[in-house]
Amino acid sequence: MKAIVYEAYGSADILEVTDVRKPDVEADQVLVRVRAASANPYDWHFMRGVPYIARASMGLRKPKYSLLGTDVAGEVEAVGSAVTRFRPGDAVFGFVGSGSFAEYVSAPEKLLALKPANLSFQQAATVPLAAVTALQGLRDAGEIQSGQEVLIVGASGGVGTFAVQIAKWYGADVTGVCSTRNLEMVRSIGADHVIDYTREDFTRTGQRYDLIFQLAGTASPSACRRALAPKGRLVLSSGDSPGRIIGPVDRIIKAILMSPFIGQALRPLVAKPSSNDLQFLRELIEAGRVAPVIDRTYPLTEAADAIRYIETGRARGKVVISVSATPIATMPVGIKQESPS
Repeated sequence: MKAIVYEAYGSADILEVTDVRKPDVEADQVLVRVRAASANPYDWHFMRGVPYIARASMGLRKPKYSLLGTDVAGEVEAVGSAVTRFRPGDAVFGFVGSGSFAEYVSAPEKLLALKPANLSFQQAATVPLAAVTALQGLRDAGEIQSGQEVLIVGASGGVGTFAVQIAKWYGADVTGVCSTRNLEMVRSIGADHVIDYTREDFTRTGQRYDLIFQLAGTASPSACRRALAPKGRLVLSSGDSPGRIIGPVDRIIKAILMSPFIGQALRPLVAKPSSNDLQFLRELIEAGRVAPVIDRTYPLTEAADAIRYIETGRARGKVVISVSATPIATMPVGIKQESPS
């Protein structure tokens, strides 16, 4: 089968389309014929091996795993003997860890869920990592409540576009932080207010928020605290950093050390794959309350270009890698934003 392979750390120039062996299927695994995948910053961090601290798990001198790609949507080709939830022909999606930039990928049953019926494979492939991160950041780390003032820093990105919509579904008053070119798009997906970070510093507006979800930017925890309510919560998930050694980890460490001594809660977020959360998101999507935002689509043979585009930091929503010829359906419109009952 064809797959995107990298044997050393480096730029997207190292990525190659190569013939590799079709993956085996263990007892608890599902073999998926990949129809689409999506690119994430997660992927280029693995490709480049940065920040260097992460190489402790990725491989010190070269990658432990040579196949790239984490998000997948496709059709079940075969199932292992212990699999009970899926059968061949089922349309599924999920976060598989590695190897989804390929014609086939195998993954544990617990990492997959049935694809939303109203999404194409290309649309469904945008959901797993980004939407689960948004959901867990708001619901679990952020403990979001209806009526709260919520600020999404990086509202136009892959996670941010889902976070805006999910926060609105929870009944929050949502402010999105993004660049000038993305203001109208962020409004269109439900943000009540927008802040253009090229013209205004959200930490110095005087506005206070019950929950800040930091997905981008370089604002320190101390700076973010200026925009937090006295009992507010700051959730840190990635964010930009020029550092190649520990990247944004320094901000996370500062937040952890500071949090026990202040009234505000500063929480790092490490999203975890969850088929239950995928099923929850599928219900929201099928109800028309959350919809993916797709910026660009690339064929598998141009996956390197997709990664290059993600690295610019200018992607609006998600970037898709199409592995089949299935056309992209029109994105659902008329997003409903009722709060949970």
